Amino acid sequence: MNNENNLKVIEKCTIAARGGMTLLSQEEVNMMMEVGKGGVHELFRKCCLAVLNCDAKEDDAMAVLERYPDFDVTLIPRERGIHLRFVNAPAQAFVDGKMISGIRDSIFSVLRDIVFQSTEKGEGHYNLEESFDITNFVFEILRRGEVHQYGAEPNLVVCWGGHSINRDEYQYTKDIGYQLGLRGAHICTGCGTGAMKGPMKGATVGHSKQRIKDGRYIGLTEPGIIAAEAPNPIVNHLVIMPDIEKRLEAFVRLGHGIIVFPGGVGTAEEILYLIGILSHEKNKGVPFPFIMTGPKESAEYFHKIDEFIRFALGDEVADMYEIIIDDPEEVAVRMMAGMDAVKLYRTKNRISYYFNWGLHIDSSFQFPFIPSHENMASLALYKDRPVEELSASLRRAFSGIVAGNVKEYGVQQIREHGVYKIKGDKDLMEKLDDLLQSFIEQKRMKLPGSTYVPVFEVVR
Repeated sequence: MNNENNLKVIEKCTIAARGGMTLLSQEEVNMMMEVGKGGVHELFRKCCLAVLNCDAKEDDAMAVLERYPDFDVTLIPRERGIHLRFVNAPAQAFVDGKMISGIRDSIFSVLRDIVFQSTEKGEGHYNLEESFDITNFVFEILRRGEVHQYGAEPNLVVCWGGHSINRDEYQYTKDIGYQLGLRGAHICTGCGTGAMKGPMKGATVGHSKQRIKDGRYIGLTEPGIIAAEAPNPIVNHLVIMPDIEKRLEAFVRLGHGIIVFPGGVGTAEEILYLIGILSHEKNKGVPFPFIMTGPKESAEYFHKIDEFIRFALGDEVADMYEIIIDDPEEVAVRMMAGMDAVKLYRTKNRISYYFNWGLHIDSSFQFPFIPSHENMASLALYKDRPVEELSASLRRAFSGIVAGNVKEYGVQQIREHGVYKIKGDKDLMEKLDDLLQSFIEQKRMKLPGSTYVPVFEVVR
């Protein structure tokens, strides 16, 4: 059957829960069956649609929702466990009328996380105005997602990068993943396509050659980005974090090292987040391998990133990371050596391998930033501020630009009120403008199939 946009859909389908989501309380069932706009049911519907739309080329969150206006999902409580009934679901999620197994697992991961985060066991149980509780909340979400691996060696590599990179860059991410997989490393990414899928795909081959049958391919996403970066089919542990701040904290506490591939504004946001944390006085001396890498064609991207970081935050900040161009094997060797240092440090200081409780994360990196026009205009982008504070403000600026491009809330803000205005030191704003212009010239701020329209204006 086709919907009104002439897209193939499965008119009706019912699937049974399995694993930890087999049983729900009556209160949880009632909450998930809310009708009308808004509420938990609407959030669950949007996330389910994103998962089912995983193989589509569309990466505009608003467009995805508009293309399937008649899609719906209903929770059906039964004595022997819950079922989900779908109406007008995207056909690419099915084979011969049956939902693909990996997509089905991801659907129930969505249900698990939405239920937990929306009940007294979730946000009602934690004071999310307190830094300590935020970290415990992040830990609990990951524990329910069964991503912690107690007793395992430090071997989880977080990979960041763009979802719409070119073919050469994508192949390079696969080559890196392959080299890591040969060395027994596992992969955690933002769960989407491009630089998030490539390392996982490469690692599966490396794991296969080494007869590693329990490879971990962890995908961390959030409701605001999942439609634009739908989970790729290799992810075998999907976790939906409530917002970008908790998603980023999950990355750095769960992973043992981070590799950054070419990307755009979102990748710059992630880089600034990590630098802001590692530069804090309480984290001095904490080993955390941090490598930026890409094929030779991507050298200019990292040159511009490095230039901006040094100008905004100081040359000493560059000691926190390495830039390695066009050498997948060297990247893997350096990352594994870095994780050996992580193991030694955590063993000596009695910090768990599976979750880095010892890393200090300031509240300015934990509290959600709402990219309203007022909040964007109030960012204090001045070079005389401490490195960790300026990093936090720059990270928020990039977060707002990402929201204006692909997140439903941000897109609506731009439509209603025009572009964001950001301001600060004149020379810093010029460097920021130069960096963003380089992203545009490299086509790293252009959505496939559409012309990029800037969502910000630099006010000097």
